[in-house]
Amino acid sequence: QVQLVESGGGLVQAGGSLSLSCVASGRTFSSYAMGWFRQAPGKEREFVAVAVTTWNGGSAYYADSVKGRFTISRDNAKNTVYLQMNSLKPEDTAVYYCAANREFAHNYMRTYEYEYWGQGTQVTVSS
Repeated sequence: QVQLVESGGGLVQAGGSLSLSCVASGRTFSSYAMGWFRQAPGKEREFVAVAVTTWNGGSAYYADSVKGRFTISRDNAKNTVYLQMNSLKPEDTAVYYCAANREFAHNYMRTYEYEYWGQGTQVTVSS
């Protein structure tokens, strides 16, 4: 069983930055695909980014809507994955969820590919 705990949400003005963290329990963190999703009111949960550890370091994938503004990173020694969010827009307002899966799935943008979820942290971007 893996438990995920997010932190770092809050209120920020458009154009500002926020950094989210997600700490995972468990001893095999480095082998898990770690992702971030978000869900705005009245909308479906959507993929934001995912980070995987590979033999030559790691790889990251992003939703088009955040590419160039958000950066996902992970510190396997600390069992932590981060999401640095820059140039925030009001449309980035949502509850952000950390997600984990034992394998990096082909359909990594789909919620059903992730076995474990955090409780979520609110990010609000004012205009």
